[in-house]
Order: sequence, then C-alpha cells, then structure tokens
Amino acid sequence: MTESDEIATPEDDTDDNSYALDRKAVAAILYSVDVGDREKLVELMEPLHAADIADLLEQINAFDRMRLIKLYDKEFDGEILSELDDPIREEVMRLLNPEVLADAVRELDSDDVVDLLEDLDEAQQEAILDVLEDSDRVAVEQSLTYPEYSAGRLMQREVVMAPEHWNVGEAIDYLRNTEDLPEQFYHIILVDPKLRPVSNVTLGRLMASRREVLLKSIAEDTFYVIPVTRPESEVAYAFNQYHLISSPVVDENDRLVGVITIDDAMAVLDEEHEEDILRLAGVGEESRLSDSVLETTRQRFPWLAVNLVTAVLASLVIAQFEDAITRVVALAVLMPIVASMGGNAGTQALTVAVRALATKDLTGSNVWRIIRREVLVGLVNGAAFALIMGLVGLFWFDSAHLGAVIASAMVINLVVAGLAGIGVPVILEKLGVDPALASGAFVTTVTDVVGFFAFLGLAVLVLL
Repeated sequence: MTESDEIATPEDDTDDNSYALDRKAVAAILYSVDVGDREKLVELMEPLHAADIADLLEQINAFDRMRLIKLYDKEFDGEILSELDDPIREEVMRLLNPEVLADAVRELDSDDVVDLLEDLDEAQQEAILDVLEDSDRVAVEQSLTYPEYSAGRLMQREVVMAPEHWNVGEAIDYLRNTEDLPEQFYHIILVDPKLRPVSNVTLGRLMASRREVLLKSIAEDTFYVIPVTRPESEVAYAFNQYHLISSPVVDENDRLVGVITIDDAMAVLDEEHEEDILRLAGVGEESRLSDSVLETTRQRFPWLAVNLVTAVLASLVIAQFEDAITRVVALAVLMPIVASMGGNAGTQALTVAVRALATKDLTGSNVWRIIRREVLVGLVNGAAFALIMGLVGLFWFDSAHLGAVIASAMVINLVVAGLAGIGVPVILEKLGVDPALASGAFVTTVTDVVGFFAFLGLAVLVLL
C-alpha cells in the first residue's frame, strides 16, 4: 500500500476514528513540506477530501501551515476555503497567492463566496469581488445586503427552474442544453409567469417519468417556500423538521431569488448545536482550538467573573452560619456534597431544557408538564440520595440528627435544582435572552444558595 492509499483508506471501518486523518499520512505531508518536495506533497494531498485538508490545516501550527500553503500553491482548491473555520480561513486567504485565491473563489457557489466575505473588512471584500464575473459579483453583492444570519445570506443564487406548464421532455432537453447548471442540485423548481415558485420536482421523479408527463403532475407533496429575511436558525429547523432536501427562497414580492440546500441547512444546525454547548460551558461561542492564548483568555474571563460573583453570593450565605460551622465541624465536611449534587442535577435539567427550546420541543403547551416531571425526578433522586447520606451521617459522624439534616437538605436542593434547571431557561427565553448564554450562572447560583441555606439552616434548628 502506498502512502497516498493510507490517507484515503480508513484503517478500520468499525473504529470511531475511521475518518480521522492518519497520523503517518500527516507526518509524511509535513516531511514533504520540510524538505520542500512539492511533487510528493501534491501526490499525498491529491486523494484527500477538501474537508480533510481543512482539518489538516486547522490542526498543524501556524508556521507549518504557512509553509504548506506556499508549497501547495496553485493546487489549492476553493472547496478547502469553504470548509475552514473562520479565523484559519482568513489567515489562509492572506497567505495564498492572489491569483490562486482568485481561481479558488471562482470555483465556489455564490453562497460559499458570501460565507467567505461576511467576516472580511471592506478592502478584502472588494479584492475578492473584483475577481468574480459581473453576474456572480452582482449576485453576491445582493446577498450581502440581506441581514446577517438570514436565508438571504445562506441561499445560493444558482437555481434550476422551469415553467409550471412544461412536461418532462421539455425539462430534460433544457437540462441537457444548459451549460451553466449548478454542480449539485436536487429539484427543478416550477414557477409561474411572475417567477413565483409553486412546487418542486425531484430529479428521481423526473428521470422515472415519460417525456409527455406534465411536471406539475409529478411535483412533490411537501413544498415549503422560505422568505429571504427568515433567520437561518428557523430555516435549519424547517429542514430538520420536515425532512427537506432543498427549498426555494423568495423576496418580498414572492419572486424566486435563490435556493437553500440541505448541506447548508445542516451546517447551520451543527453550528447552533456547537454554540449551545460552548455557551453552556461558558467558553464563548466563537472558541476554536486554533485560538491564541490571549483570545481564549478574553473569551473565558467574563464567564469566570460571573462565576466569581455567584460564588461570593454562596459564601455570604455560608457566612451567616459561621458560628454553627465552628461548633459542628462536620457541617463543613458535608457542605460540598449538598452543593455538588444540586449543581449536577441542575445542569442535567438545564441541558435538556436548552436543547428542547432550541428544537422547539419545549413550548407553552407542555412546559408545566415538563416542570412537574423534573420536580418529581428531583424528589425521587433526592429521596434516594437522602437515604444514602442519612446513613453516612449516622455511621460516619455517629449522629442520626446530622443524617436527617443532610438527607432533608438533599431532597430540597435536588427538587429546587430540577425546578431551576427547567424554569430559568424558559423564563430567559420569554425575556428575549438566549437560554444557553445565561442559564448556567443563574442555575448554579440557585442550587448553591438554596443548598447551603437549607443544609445550614436545618442544622441550626436541629443540632444547636
């Protein structure tokens, strides 16, 4: 087996890392860069998919990335740019030879060009627009006038449409005689005389039908039209919910202006999931492995500061019971258990709630049922762990009263954790605040404060 074969063939189809870059292949590529062997580098890179090359560029350090790009030069493909994370992509675009960059950009569909331009400054945008053909430039510039994160930014302008009165034979003849069809498309969009989309015909149905069959008679039953200003998150939800493959995009006059395909919609859905995870963890929605120390610190510092505030609030509660802790040292030993259990239970409920809100599964019609479920789950788990901690208090500290105190506190905190985990993100969404962004700090504060207050307050009443 050659080195290039190793890159293209997974080591084991059942391995979780089947589609990861082979370390030997990466080493061979970097060695080719080290010795300046361009011919070998091209040979090793040729079997790789654009997404794999993008992964490679993101994983290596900035110095190796610069040398690889300079050596790879004119072989650089536009699809690689569309697969790169934003910070790395900007760096790569600066490193590419202007002629190579121009050729790479010309290969891309309009939606990918818009994606490239969105985060660039005006001078960089103009430089890329200048290399496009006039028709492509006009299409891209118009897309950039639509709101950020809207269907107008997500759509591609290359569409395949036909009059609704055509038959299959006319459509096939049109497709065969048209030279500038998109590289990939899934439907022919049927339009009325005012260019308003009325239905979709799949290529499969088209090819399976006789020439004389009218297109409108084989149109799909499911047909959704997307307004150009609709948020891309809503577009992704519609694709996922209704199992769409592609969908036409219309302007304010309901005229066809573009099409969104499933790959772009799923990319948005993936980005939404990633952002939710990063926000919940408090590391910034733009966090990347390629970020510098300074950038990573800047993203994480505000959330650590918020966490400090919540910790101070919890400490203020503890300070009110300083005398009790001094007299019963066992309270200091058991306090972290109550807070930790409440925090974990709150995070579990919070994660479920944020995901359900994002997928629109948690709505006004079922919110109270879900809240009751989480409270009952907290009650059952609280009772189970209360029994365990009650026995711990009895046998570890030889105190049935202490066992009863921590058992009661455990039940209270797990019930409150379930309530807060669901209630806080729901309330924040009603207030127009992203639940993934702010829920964690509020839920942690609630579980810490309630947990310490319940445990120490009961201890004062029962033990002192």
